[in-house]
Amino acid sequence: MAFLRRPARGRKTVKRGPGQQIVDGRSFRLADDHDSRIVTIGQLVLFATQTGDAWLLDPADQLALRLAQDGNSEAIHIEESDTTFAIAWKGRYRIEGPAFIYSDRDTGRTTTILGYPTDKLHT
Repeated sequence: MAFLRRPARGRKTVKRGPGQQIVDGRSFRLADDHDSRIVTIGQLVLFATQTGDAWLLDPADQLALRLAQDGNSEAIHIEESDTTFAIAWKGRYRIEGPAFIYSDRDTGRTTTILGYPTDKLHT
């Protein structure tokens, strides 16, 4: 009998499949010198802003994980195996016009951020 491991609360398992590109974290840079960038990897979106903020988003479920704020890295937790990985999502997001609205799961705090490329992030 096979047992399927379920992701912990707040985590979503993403299965890798044939033809999926693996990106080496040591050589992958989302932002350098506060450049603004948007990168999609499978169903995930990574974006960085000129202010030094960086986020990982899952648009399908509106999950968000802040990777950096004002150029300072945030602590993140990602578990991986040969075939899957699970991300410890810290909150949810939504986009309303030019506003990026983030709700932190642990604190319940909601933050509205203006100036992000919401027109390019809105799906």
